[in-house]
Amino acid sequence: MSEKNRDGKRDARQRLAAEREKQKSAERRRRALIVGGSVVGVLGLAAVIGVIAANAGKDKGSKNAGPVVAPSGAQGKDSLAIPVGKEDAKSTLTVWEDFRCPACQVFETRYRSTLHELTDAGKLRVEYHLVRLIDGNMGGTGSLHSANAAACAQDAGKFRDFHDVLYQNQPRETDDAFADNGKLIDLAGKVKGLDTPAFRACVNDGTHNTWVDRSQKAFASGGFGGTPTVLFGGKNIYQDQSMTPEKLKEMVESADRG
Repeated sequence: MSEKNRDGKRDARQRLAAEREKQKSAERRRRALIVGGSVVGVLGLAAVIGVIAANAGKDKGSKNAGPVVAPSGAQGKDSLAIPVGKEDAKSTLTVWEDFRCPACQVFETRYRSTLHELTDAGKLRVEYHLVRLIDGNMGGTGSLHSANAAACAQDAGKFRDFHDVLYQNQPRETDDAFADNGKLIDLAGKVKGLDTPAFRACVNDGTHNTWVDRSQKAFASGGFGGTPTVLFGGKNIYQDQSMTPEKLKEMVESADRG
């Protein structure tokens, strides 16, 4: 092989090697651009998600933000108690309850007729505190919405009747049916004169939501064990296994006699 041919082949190999290196460099630049673009895309997506999450958190927080609007006639500290019965009754029963709470329904069903009898006779005053404990335990907003609706019924002077209707139509604890304002308005139809434009607006606007939240905070800070908490003379009679509607009636009537 001549020197000239050897030089030609060597030059060809060098040119081929140079071309391969050029292609490798181009490929490395292309990959760098792809990775860089992916990182930018991921960061951009993360930023968008962060904004959405932040805004969602603000919406969630602001939903119950604003002034605390207590229902008409609410009394006690921070106006958190809805009273049923005469103010000068000699006995007072304090009830902390949640409309989604099955145990609350059991208590109300068992004691309802006795409480009605004693409050109507002017011998007992019941102070209801509405909380949203089950919302926190099970998720959802049924406790909040039903408590707000009950407060709206208080504005209309129909609290006790609507209170009873809610327990008579309580869904399963895991069913957040009371989160639906339409459902609550339909149930209001069972109480004569309650389903009015004012009541509907109060329910749909969540007028008393912040008041319910404040009541929940008071319940939590009170160190109560759960719902219902039923206080008579400072003792939680719901925890008293010997307590019955008949025994409570006897205690109230005894106090009334002095």
